[in-house]
Amino acid sequence: MEHILQKIKEYNRIIIHGHYRPDGDCIGSQVGLAEIIKESFPEKEVIITGETSDYVSFVAKPTILEDESLFKGALSICVDCATSERLSDKRFVLADYSIKIDHHIPVDDYGNYQYVDTTSPACAQIITEFYLKFKNELKLNKKAAEALYVGISTDTGRFKFDSVNSRTFQAAACLVDNGVDLGYIDNQLSVETLETLKLKGWCLSNFNVTENGFAYIKMTRDVIDSFGVSDEDAAAQVSTISTIEGCPVWAIFMDYPTEIRIRLRSRGPIINKLAEEYQGGGHAKASGAKLMSWDQLDGFLEKVDKLVKDYKENN
Repeated sequence: MEHILQKIKEYNRIIIHGHYRPDGDCIGSQVGLAEIIKESFPEKEVIITGETSDYVSFVAKPTILEDESLFKGALSICVDCATSERLSDKRFVLADYSIKIDHHIPVDDYGNYQYVDTTSPACAQIITEFYLKFKNELKLNKKAAEALYVGISTDTGRFKFDSVNSRTFQAAACLVDNGVDLGYIDNQLSVETLETLKLKGWCLSNFNVTENGFAYIKMTRDVIDSFGVSDEDAAAQVSTISTIEGCPVWAIFMDYPTEIRIRLRSRGPIINKLAEEYQGGGHAKASGAKLMSWDQLDGFLEKVDKLVKDYKENN
C-alpha cells in the first residue's frame, strides 16, 4: 500500500479503470478511490473510465474516456478485475505506470504493480483499508464513503456471505462514521421495477433442480425480451433461488448472441475450479463461466450435480 500511495503522489493525472458489465463493487471502488484522491490532493486530475451499471447508477455513471492522449504520462489504476481481458478500457497499457488492485484469485498479473488481497470479500474493502492505513495523509468525503459502502455491501450479499470477516465490519463502521446514509443506500439497492418483479415471479415458477440438488434458471433471450428488462436485471435473478433447502449450489444461464454466460453461486462446495473448465473463474463460492451453445448445458449440469453429490456425501 505504501507503494500505491507513493505512485499516487508522484502523478498529476490518475485514471481509474473497472471491468466490463460492472457491479456495485467495481463502480464503488472506482468512485471511492477517485474521491479519496481528489479530496486529499485537489490539484490532481482524476478520471474514471469504464462502463456504467443501471443497478448502481445512483453512485455514478462512468463512461469510456474518449481522449486517448490523456493516458500519456498518467497513472492508471485498475480495480476489481482479475484479468486485463475483462477491463472495459484496456488502455492502461498506454499509461506511464499502471497498478492492479483486486481481491479475486490472481490469474493475470497485468500492470506494473499488483496489490491483490484474496482475504478481502470486496475490492471496496481494500480501498477503505488503504484510506485507514494512511488516515493522517488521506481524506474521505461522504461520496467516497457511500460508494465504498455500496461496493462492500453488494459484494458480500449485504454482509451475508461467509467471505465476510471482522475487517469487513471495521471498514463498514468507518464508512458509516463518515456520513453513509444507510436508509438511502438500502432503498436504492432494494427497490425493483414492476417488470423485474414479474420476472422474479417467472423465475420462481420455472427454475429447475437436478437429482442431487443443483438449482438453476435457464434464461433464454425470448424470456428476457418478453419482460422488457435489461440483461443486468435479468442476470441478478440468480439470487432469487439462493435459499432453496437442499440446493447448496445454484446458477443462472443467460442467453447472449454468441455465448451462454453463467453466474454460479455456492453455500458450500468449491465451484471456481469447475468454472475455470468453462472459460471462467472467480471466487471459491461465487464464479462466472460460459458455454458456447445450449448443447453444452447437459454436460455442465452433470458435472455440477456430481460436485453437489460429492459434497453432500462428505459433509
